[in-house]
Amino acid sequence: MVLAAEGLTALALGGYVGVETALGAAHDVMSSVVVAAFGICVGLGLGWVAWGLRGAQRWSRGPAVVTQIFALPLAVTLIQSAQYAWGVPLVAAAAIALVTLLAPQSTKALMGD
Repeated sequence: MVLAAEGLTALALGGYVGVETALGAAHDVMSSVVVAAFGICVGLGLGWVAWGLRGAQRWSRGPAVVTQIFALPLAVTLIQSAQYAWGVPLVAAAAIALVTLLAPQSTKALMGD
């Protein structure tokens, strides 16, 4: 599931920044703590939404779609910054998730008749 993978990635990156900060590798400790906390919160939030989608819970579709809509400009910015290793997979994941979430079968399963 795409959202679960995005959540795990955000959680891992937030954890990585947190560990690096704890080891003293951060140039700006306060910014690093905020980035680590944000990454962990985003990862947990995406995991929760992915769990809701897996159970076909109606509430999960909105946050999932909004998250992917926000991911697309981020991916484009990464690609424009020559960060292809992050931008290309993110744009692919967001596009796949949006197509899947907005497909008629998904709409029927998540929203009913």
